[in-house]
Amino acid sequence: MRAFWVTIMAGFLAVAPAPAQQKDEAAGYPSRTVKIIVSAPPGGGLDIAARLMADKLQQRWGQAVVVENRPGAGGNLGAGEVAGAEPDGYTLLSAQPAPLTTNVLLYKNLHFDPAALAPVILMTTLPNVLVVRSDFPANTVGELIAYAKANPGKVNFGSQGIGTTPHLTAELFARRTGTVLTHVPYRGTTQSVNDLIAGHLDLLFMQLDAVREHYQAGKIKMLAVTVDRRLPALPDIPTMAEAGVPDVRSDTWNAIAAPPKTPKPIVDKINAAMNEVFALPEIRARLATMSMQPAGGSPADMAAFLKAETARWGEVIRAANITVN
Repeated sequence: MRAFWVTIMAGFLAVAPAPAQQKDEAAGYPSRTVKIIVSAPPGGGLDIAARLMADKLQQRWGQAVVVENRPGAGGNLGAGEVAGAEPDGYTLLSAQPAPLTTNVLLYKNLHFDPAALAPVILMTTLPNVLVVRSDFPANTVGELIAYAKANPGKVNFGSQGIGTTPHLTAELFARRTGTVLTHVPYRGTTQSVNDLIAGHLDLLFMQLDAVREHYQAGKIKMLAVTVDRRLPALPDIPTMAEAGVPDVRSDTWNAIAAPPKTPKPIVDKINAAMNEVFALPEIRARLATMSMQPAGGSPADMAAFLKAETARWGEVIRAANITVN
């Protein structure tokens, strides 16, 4: 019996990589082009942040870092491609929240497991705000709630699509305030914002960079920010908690993930380089122009964050019975 276990252990030690061997996996990384798949169209905050990152990584590593956009299916196309890529660190995913957290709860036939992707780093966070059309008969959150309760189902809101952060935030707001709102989904940000300006929509929960200029031009009204503190750039706009709805908190974030089973030394090396990039003053200044803040942290930090976000928004999805056909 003892001889049997000795044989088993000898076989295990022969195939299990030693710590030194694991470190060697990252020693020569990267030795060729690194590809970042962005699960959103070109031109948005996620795409811009990924390209800023790629440029600085290329300078640091002395290897090409290219960005390719794979939008579609709520981010699932890009995420699915990375999920099926070789776990060697040469294909990375730059994603919005949905494909990393909530899509697994929304899509019946998701062809990849978001939880299997290797977390690398949270890139950026971006505050969301509550805005209404310029002639909407409410100038505060309290007045909005009162109007919606007096007109159940008649107040509509737009979003970038079913299950997106703006959609889920509005559903959370409706549940916390006892109101009934009608959802009008769009295929992206621009059309929904344009329809709010044109008066075809009543309200939006939207990332600040998409609506700030329109608010400053007087084309829409801003009632609240959905983060914990007032924003320095908008000192007169109250938080949702200050407006009387403390349980509605929402921001938009972007993150980097790697294919399942990517070796930890490679993930850690990418994470360290990206943290260094986000510490650069010029990167922080460029992100600030888009109302974005660098997040950073460790892969473990990101994993814990994704778990919490999935649980938090999962409650909203189940309560509102939201699905994507």
